Amino acid sequence: MRLVPKSLAGQLSLLLLLALALAQGVAFALFAWERIDALRHAYRANAVLRTATVARLLGDTPRELHVAVIAAASTELVRFSLTDEPVVAETGTARRAAAIADGLAAALGVGPGRVRVAPLWTRYPDEDDPREDHHDDDDDHDRDGDRHGGGRGHWTPDWFTASVALADGRWLNCAVRPPPGAPGRGAAFMAVFLLSALGIATVAVFMGRRIARPMRALAAAAGRLGRGEAVEDLPEAGTVETRETVRAFNLMSARLDRYVRDRTAMLAAVSHDLRTPITSLRLHAEFVENAETKSRILAALDEMQRMTEDTLAFIREDMRREETRQVDLQALVDSIATDLEELGHAITVMDADRVLVACRPAALRRALCNLLENASAYGGQVLVRVEPGEEEIRVVIEDEGPGIPDTDLERVFEPFVRLEASRSRATGGSGLGLAIARSIVRSHGGDIALANRARAGLRATVTLPTTGRA
Repeated sequence: MRLVPKSLAGQLSLLLLLALALAQGVAFALFAWERIDALRHAYRANAVLRTATVARLLGDTPRELHVAVIAAASTELVRFSLTDEPVVAETGTARRAAAIADGLAAALGVGPGRVRVAPLWTRYPDEDDPREDHHDDDDDHDRDGDRHGGGRGHWTPDWFTASVALADGRWLNCAVRPPPGAPGRGAAFMAVFLLSALGIATVAVFMGRRIARPMRALAAAAGRLGRGEAVEDLPEAGTVETRETVRAFNLMSARLDRYVRDRTAMLAAVSHDLRTPITSLRLHAEFVENAETKSRILAALDEMQRMTEDTLAFIREDMRREETRQVDLQALVDSIATDLEELGHAITVMDADRVLVACRPAALRRALCNLLENASAYGGQVLVRVEPGEEEIRVVIEDEGPGIPDTDLERVFEPFVRLEASRSRATGGSGLGLAIARSIVRSHGGDIALANRARAGLRATVTLPTTGRA
């Protein structure tokens, strides 16, 4: 399977070449068989004519010259002899033998009784019979071992032995042996095959690329859509199936965009409308005489206010269509760490080579900033490193804090979730930081995973696809 090409053009070319090889092989076999069959018929007709010619010549020459005529007429494949008794007792019942006898009698101008023809049985091994004639409908198939000898193989009545009665009472006997095989045409066949293969391969590659071009564009657009990028409608080109697929993708993309915009607009409206009742409640809370109750109400309203503002900020970020471009991820991490260090966070970034990634810089910066702030706030010292790979790039963030329970490693990514045991409520926050970070990273085709370190602390691993991948 490793030799099978993966591209559409390559597989189409391979399939057509295999079909061509099969068709050419069958055509060559049929052509060769027809050619051999024609040579056999011509050889048999020549043997009949030659026998008739020798018979006439013997009738026109003195008897003392007959031995010389027989010797001159005999060849390795056709042998003549003169006997007082016919070698062939009677004409065989096979249709071929009868046809040869009739043709020989007609060529000599004598009656059928003066010509006797019998098949010349020849045994070939089953696997080595290049000259077996499958076009015969001979009736004589009684090839028992007593008559023709035992042994493995099969007997073939391809040729014949004939006895012709001469005017002086003697018999002219002719034993015709099988002809040599047809000359090979391997070089010509290979030349025709290679030329045909070259032409078909050229057409297959051209058509395969033409068919695959819209599919590659569709795959690239799907990758951009998966990374949250704006995707314009693709042109509907190619085959009917390809056009239908592209049309369905364009429709899906439009529906997804409309759905996200409608949902985002609805959340923005709800979050914005919450400001009014929160402000009204804050005014009413000022008239509460009990100081403790008043303090609790105002604290709850402050928390609601922060949650509303964070939600609105997240929605504004989501609604803003930032262009995707190539960014040096190592430089981006260094910049974020430098800004946070100026605010008092202890962050160390390990040196690494330049790593390019296709992203929306502002959005990715916010996601990484949320993770680094979270790690610094609850884990103290933070160590960051960028690990490039062939298929993905990893940003590993490790802190030295208490970590979180394994059962909550996924739950902390849910909106408004804060863990009292390991992430104190006194530090503030609405519980949207990790949710926003994961949403941004996933919109880039990546993900975020949390894991407790062996000794102490938490490890956050951000994975992003390499440049050009979804």
